Amino acid sequence: MNFSKDYVGYLGRRTIKHLIDVKMIQTDKVEVLNSRVQAALIDELMLEDRINDEVRLILEAYQEEMRRTGASYQEMFKKIKQELARKYKAVL
Repeated sequence: MNFSKDYVGYLGRRTIKHLIDVKMIQTDKVEVLNSRVQAALIDELMLEDRINDEVRLILEAYQEEMRRTGASYQEMFKKIKQELARKYKAVL
């Protein structure tokens, strides 16, 4: 994840405040909403990290075959990452 958790929390709080100010949402439990939004944002931002980890595991399993065929690790990483992003319907 490229952002610190503190910054993600700040973004979540500012978003909630703005939505309340423009009367798009109403809530009596702002703190609960803030924590849920922060958790959702962190989960979404960590999706790319999870995809990268899965790509590394896949490439590790095919490491010997890639070495024999002369496949580029970087190119294979990009291709597999694109496929997994499509599979998870992620926008990276």
